[in-house]
Amino acid sequence: MNPSLSSRPQVVMRQVWNHLFFLHWIEQAERLQSLLPAGLTLDCYDGKAYVGIVGFLMDSIRPMGLPAVPWLSYFRELNVRLYVRDQDGRPGIYFLSLDCDRAIAVWIAQAFFSLPYRHASISFGATTEDYTMNCRRRGFNNGDADYAWRPVSLPKVSAPGSLEFHLLERYRFFTERQGILQEGRVSHAPYKASKALFSKWSALPLEWNGLPIPNRPPDLAHYCSGVSVEAHALTPVRA
Repeated sequence: MNPSLSSRPQVVMRQVWNHLFFLHWIEQAERLQSLLPAGLTLDCYDGKAYVGIVGFLMDSIRPMGLPAVPWLSYFRELNVRLYVRDQDGRPGIYFLSLDCDRAIAVWIAQAFFSLPYRHASISFGATTEDYTMNCRRRGFNNGDADYAWRPVSLPKVSAPGSLEFHLLERYRFFTERQGILQEGRVSHAPYKASKALFSKWSALPLEWNGLPIPNRPPDLAHYCSGVSVEAHALTPVRA
């Protein structure tokens, strides 16, 4: 669940995540575990490990007390993530990469949040019911990650205990800063997600992170129109 008010670190940024898609594949747990830093273990569901690709629009991102600005506060993002628990059993996300099409945002995220942001060229398109995203990482010449999708069910909040809840409702992420495991927190309303039908999809971002490309479509696909988010300060994870 969303962290209680009493347990949240200081809010440092506000932002809006719009037009999110979530693609998930089952992957070998041993392979994914080898990508994690010390102090984190995979958080499996019914014995299965998942890797996710998530694309969305980052809107109105701004530090507390300051307005959004055009040259920083709006960009497109595509990330690859794993589902983990720390040594105290707290669930969260570990990002393998976060591709972003605004260079200054990449620098800020790397410098101040120790997140593995990468500069990419990303385009997004939308009609009444259909959405597209294309991502090409700078410095990679192995093609584009191309997506086209539409929601095919009514949006709803995931039921606690369901696979969708396990994958979507995560309010903590982990990263390393100077060899020390850190946690970041976000707060937002639960996702109201629809099942999504993809006419185009790509697992190329998995290859960018040293993982094999699955020889099958995603095992799960979802879409959410958006949420407003508060981001909290990084804090060290208790050893």
